Amino acid sequence: MFHYFELISLPTAFLTVCAVSLLSAISILYVRIPLHFVRFHIGIISLPPIVALLGLVSNNGCVIVGPWRFDSLSWLLAFFVLTIGLIVQRYSVRYLFGDHSYRKYFTLMTLTTSAGALTWLSNDLHLLLVCWGATLLGLTWLIRLNKKWQVSRKAASISGRQFLLSWLILLLAVIWITQATEHWQLSIILEKNNLSQLASWEKTCINLLLIVAMVIPSAQYPFQRWLLDSVVAPTPVSAVMHAGIVNAGGLMLTRFAPLFTSDSAQIILLILSGISVLLGTGIMLVHVDYKRQLVGSTIAQMGFMLIQCALGAYLAAIIHAILHGLFKASLFLQSGSAIHYNGSLSFKDRPLPYLWTMTGGILGLLMGIGYWLASQGEDYQMISTLILGWSVTFAWNGLVAFGYGCIGRIAGFTFLAGAAFMFNIIHSALDSLLHETVLNGSQPPAPATILVLFILLGGSAFGLWLANNRSSTVFAVIYLLLVHLGEPHKDLVESHPKYLAKYLSNRRSFR
Repeated sequence: MFHYFELISLPTAFLTVCAVSLLSAISILYVRIPLHFVRFHIGIISLPPIVALLGLVSNNGCVIVGPWRFDSLSWLLAFFVLTIGLIVQRYSVRYLFGDHSYRKYFTLMTLTTSAGALTWLSNDLHLLLVCWGATLLGLTWLIRLNKKWQVSRKAASISGRQFLLSWLILLLAVIWITQATEHWQLSIILEKNNLSQLASWEKTCINLLLIVAMVIPSAQYPFQRWLLDSVVAPTPVSAVMHAGIVNAGGLMLTRFAPLFTSDSAQIILLILSGISVLLGTGIMLVHVDYKRQLVGSTIAQMGFMLIQCALGAYLAAIIHAILHGLFKASLFLQSGSAIHYNGSLSFKDRPLPYLWTMTGGILGLLMGIGYWLASQGEDYQMISTLILGWSVTFAWNGLVAFGYGCIGRIAGFTFLAGAAFMFNIIHSALDSLLHETVLNGSQPPAPATILVLFILLGGSAFGLWLANNRSSTVFAVIYLLLVHLGEPHKDLVESHPKYLAKYLSNRRSFR
């Protein structure tokens, strides 16, 4: 009896502090509550991630409490989403102070991140649909936070329609699988004896529905437009969106991993994700707007994460999502300090350090070979080997080869070594926490892996050729195409916000 109460104490405490956080968020809307209550609210919403961290550290297996499921993966994802929300809200206390939607922002942000965290704790598919729908609805309202601005309303309308489509497709997939297995508890549905009731074509159709439902919020091709249009949202909203919610596509697939074993569905996901990697990278390279560059980067990184899911490397996908979320949130929160220099830091007048760049290429090759020899030889390790070697080469060239002088190169090398050391520690810690909960799924056939390698290597080679032939017609066509794909919709551009002009006019008339 004591062991039973010990197991449910943390889940009960977590749900309790989440309820308190939601009540605190709603109370902010009451105009009689002073604005400085927001700082007290920040202290309240710091409790759920603390309890989630305690649950993650002390987790001894899967605990099901009513419709909730508490295991290492659900604790980790809840802790991650709530921590990102806490950091962003703390940042926004002064950043958005004076905004007419100041109160509503903290309410919506708390509701959205709390619903997102509860999604991963839901074992009952009714509850999962409600929490995920609330997350998407809250994100839509956050994009529309400045509702007096026509551009903001239009962007929210576009995103809302895409989110509704995604949720309806997920609803269809859930209804199909629950009717076939006669269960609504996800842990029971994913048991082998229940999955065996599904015919091969049924599993393929359900997997295809799940893929479409997840690539939409992940902003993958051909559904990337909503994320490009959402750059009009306030920067803190973009930080949470890119760090904790866009990642949900791959994370949701990890929950349905035992079902997601259809070869044809995995191949389709590989193709869509591979195209998204190339498209996002291209948009990131051709646009000068900092937030659009970050959007392009997110599209590409989510493509890599979904490739990992399609190859059955779910643990790698989760680690990728968490590290990318922390990195992207920090980039958005410091986007206001991005400064563009007009040639003062240009490399045009500097000799190309061939010896140093060659060293980076050799180091990347050796790292890739070492990783491949140390791996177990799975097909997805080929993709990981390619990405690791390319990343090491790119990081070496950026931090060491093009460093200024001896001191600059030493500092770059130190930073690179420290980042590699920290990544190894984080990877080992997450691996030890999740190795029993998250298992590698079945891999697609070898031709699918070869197809992904062809897309990535072919795209990289073609990009390198374009970079060396900038006067060609092909370069001009590809460049303009990527600029067009990354440009906002015509209804999402105003030379000057009309609501501000109207506000200033009313102020002058009043005086």
